[in-house]
Amino acid sequence: MKTDLALGLITGIIFGFLLQKGRVLRFEKQVGALRLADMTILKFMLSAILVGMVGIQLLAAADVLKLSHKAMNFGAVLLGGALFGIGWAFVGYCPGTAIGALGEGRWHALFAIAGMITGAALYAELYPFIKRTVLAWRDYGKIGLAEALGISPWVVVVVCWGGALALFAGFEKKKM
Repeated sequence: MKTDLALGLITGIIFGFLLQKGRVLRFEKQVGALRLADMTILKFMLSAILVGMVGIQLLAAADVLKLSHKAMNFGAVLLGGALFGIGWAFVGYCPGTAIGALGEGRWHALFAIAGMITGAALYAELYPFIKRTVLAWRDYGKIGLAEALGISPWVVVVVCWGGALALFAGFEKKKM
C-alpha cells in the first residue's frame, strides 16, 4: 500500500474513532444541531477545522505542501450549501456521520447513504443544465480569504481561533 493511502486510512480511522467518541454520530445530536439546541457537532467540527487551519499553514510554511485553491464560484457555493443543508435536514446525517453511524450498526443510516448516492446521480444527470445556469454565476477565481483581504493567512487563523474561542465560551455559558 502506498504511504499516502496508508496515511489516509489511518487518519480516517482516527477521525471515525473521534466522531464516535464525541457522540456526533448520534441522530439526536444531529437533530439537536439542526435545531440549534445542541452545539456538540458544531464544537467538534469547528475544533477540527481550527486544528486543520494551523496544520495546513505550518505545512505550507515548511514547503511540505503548496496551497492550491479551488475557484470561488458563487453559484457552486450556494447550490452546494443548499443541497448539503437540505439533505442533512431531511435525513439527519451528513455524509461522514452517515457512514460512521452505519459503522456503529445504525442501519437506518443506509437510507441517508442511499439518498446521497441518488442525489449525486441526479446531480450528475443535471450537470449540463447546472453548468449553463447556476455555475455560470459570478466566479471570483482561485482565491482564499487571506488573498481576498490582502492579509497574512496567519491573521485569518488567529481571528478564527479568537472568534471560535469566544463562541465556545458563549456555548458553555448557555450550557449548549
